Amino acid sequence: MTTSIETHPLTAQPDVAELVARATKLQPLLRKNSAQGEQDRRVVEESIQALQEEGLFKILQPRRYGGHEASMRALVDVSAAVGEADGGTAWVVSLLNSGAWLASCFPKQAQDDVWGTNPRALVSGVFSPRVESRKVDGGYRVTGKWFYNSGSWHADWAVLSIPVTDEAGEVVDMAMALVPRTDLDLEDTWFVAGMRASGSNCLIATDVFVPEHRIMSVGPAIEGDFPTEFTDELLYRSPLGPFFAVGMVGPQLGLGRAALAIVKEKAATKGVTNTVYTRQADSVAFQIQLAQATMHLDTAHFHAHRVTEDMDRAAAEGRKLEFQDRARIRADIGWAIENVVKAIDILLYAHGSGSFAEVNPLQRIWRDSEVASRHAGILPMVCYEIYGKALVGSEERITPMI
Repeated sequence: MTTSIETHPLTAQPDVAELVARATKLQPLLRKNSAQGEQDRRVVEESIQALQEEGLFKILQPRRYGGHEASMRALVDVSAAVGEADGGTAWVVSLLNSGAWLASCFPKQAQDDVWGTNPRALVSGVFSPRVESRKVDGGYRVTGKWFYNSGSWHADWAVLSIPVTDEAGEVVDMAMALVPRTDLDLEDTWFVAGMRASGSNCLIATDVFVPEHRIMSVGPAIEGDFPTEFTDELLYRSPLGPFFAVGMVGPQLGLGRAALAIVKEKAATKGVTNTVYTRQADSVAFQIQLAQATMHLDTAHFHAHRVTEDMDRAAAEGRKLEFQDRARIRADIGWAIENVVKAIDILLYAHGSGSFAEVNPLQRIWRDSEVASRHAGILPMVCYEIYGKALVGSEERITPMI
């Protein structure tokens, strides 16, 4: 490709439609590389470079470093457009953009560490309890493993969860540590049935020093209070809990749309075995299934977009989302995920057993969606329990990520 990110004027920031158009333009290339990415268990480098050149890793990066500083709606819609071509690539796009958002919530000194000399630096993020830390002069020494770090092959930095300890070694808080990838080892552990291209491997730290300015407390972040000095940057006002979930819905929307497009296209020429129908499109049963699947996908989009609208509006108004609103956002995401999974299931029944042929992209779409929908941050039943407790006034929190 000859297009370069530098050709996109940073003075005139692209809107959501423009960013989605850039992603859509890349779909043929991303689709071409999808099978290779699954085989390699990482996004093909040609795809990564094309996404870089179109500025699609800069959606949530501050404008101060050449980013778009766009919106939650942009994150969801762009990753959905990428997901129409390949689920694993979409997951990497969404999660690395989410990492940029997290890095943008740290103090300026930490942000300069990441982007001061390399505005194209990519940031991954993962939370894991298998970590030890100890307080030392000027920061912390950290040792541990973090599963599963999506986009690990491509990231230059990582935001990693750590326990915060006092001088006596007692855990007094939980925090996020911003660590350069060069300080971390990578263990190739991502051998899975779906979302293989996401490269969600294990990062390992062995007595790594993290300075104080690259430590951010989780407690205030859950309420939307971050140590960044740039409080006028509206994008970085959303509470951590809803943000933690919203980044994972876009790829699912794209996978659902891709499945629907394939099944609709084939319906004009594919018959219904052991029936009088030579075209699925003429079958009433097929028509009903297609309508059901489409309605499930519409429902998923409605709820995902309600989330982004609420988060973007609250951030723009400088208003903090109430606890029940945050709990409902978790439920919205769970509901969107569940409806995409149902839609794809119906579409595979409608299309028939040919869906599972290795040459049919439907089987990869199905596997990618099934694996991604089991992510702990978006499990529908957990999300509904969170909201249900809020609705009845229960003070019990089954997770801090609300």
